Amino acid sequence: MPGGTGGNAKVGQQGVEPREKNAMIGKLTGTLLEKNPPQLLIDCHGVGYEVDVPMSTFYGLPAVGAQVALLTHFVVREDAQILYGFATATERDAFRQLIKITGVGPRTALSVLSGMSVNDLAQAVTAQEAGRIVKVPGIGKKTAERLLLELKGKLGADMGQPLGARDDAQSDILQALLALGYNDKEATAALKALPADVGVSEGIKLALKSLGK
Repeated sequence: MPGGTGGNAKVGQQGVEPREKNAMIGKLTGTLLEKNPPQLLIDCHGVGYEVDVPMSTFYGLPAVGAQVALLTHFVVREDAQILYGFATATERDAFRQLIKITGVGPRTALSVLSGMSVNDLAQAVTAQEAGRIVKVPGIGKKTAERLLLELKGKLGADMGQPLGARDDAQSDILQALLALGYNDKEATAALKALPADVGVSEGIKLALKSLGK
């Protein structure tokens, strides 16, 4: 991957997760240079980052030469360093839940999010409908059943609401809680209990106090 983890890239602190050693780059903001699905090339102040994205993100991209901002998940393997990019925190959260499942690697998770929206996936998990999952290329019945079983309670219908619909402060609070190791269900529940107009710093304090009870 060009550029490594150079300091010229804008890095989102919410991407740093203490429980995952591979989470190093949380966000990229730069100029979109190339679009070769599923891979993009983004110029961040002279450093080119290759980023793989699901088609749901790809279809919403601006034209080449425009500015783009993506939330990312950074995977380090013995033979490669790969960045996966997402238009919304909801997509990235779903991706992170998927790759925790035995037999579901990043490529398979990307295929799932390319073959169906997070909303559709969340509904399938809630209803435990394997038939909707096997329609995704490369996903067999056994994998679909395991996926539904392991995502139950972690990726429900409540995740079908795009995080982008929340205001910036609430989104930042949610990402901070996820980075601290709380799961989406816990973080979302804490977020719902906060005052609508709460600021980021105060919101995080209140949420942590609530989660600590």
